[in-house]
Amino acid sequence: MNIDLDIQIACENNNLPTAQQFEQWVKFALADQQIDETELTIRIVTPEESQNLNATYREKDKPTNILSFPFEAPAEIELNLLGDLVVCADIVEKEAEQQNKLLTDHWAHMIVHGSLHLLGFDHVDDQDAEIMESLEVQILTKLGIDDPYQDH
Repeated sequence: MNIDLDIQIACENNNLPTAQQFEQWVKFALADQQIDETELTIRIVTPEESQNLNATYREKDKPTNILSFPFEAPAEIELNLLGDLVVCADIVEKEAEQQNKLLTDHWAHMIVHGSLHLLGFDHVDDQDAEIMESLEVQILTKLGIDDPYQDH
């Protein structure tokens, strides 16, 4: 699988994963999706930018860990652009600490979670949530990461 990954860092943070880690997590998330080649942007943002985007696109006026923006090209245009993930580094760090998780493991979970959203998976209702969470656990297990939902 060939992934053209654009990583944009729009915040000050010294605890970010490497480009190789981001690429590995995306590849694992997409591995079973028959995708040979794709483009994806991961933008790391401040709480302010996260809150602004969350308010604009989800009508929730607070910062959030990750936002997924799938790309839908017009039918006559063929592009391998999957979409954009916008991750708030401060929120991811805070959650990892609160949930007693390794920071890298939580980052991996967020990238896998967001990538699945880009593929059309969701967790709006219980049945969809069960499917999506099950996929996340399977992917994270392959990465050697414990079930992030085991305490729920």
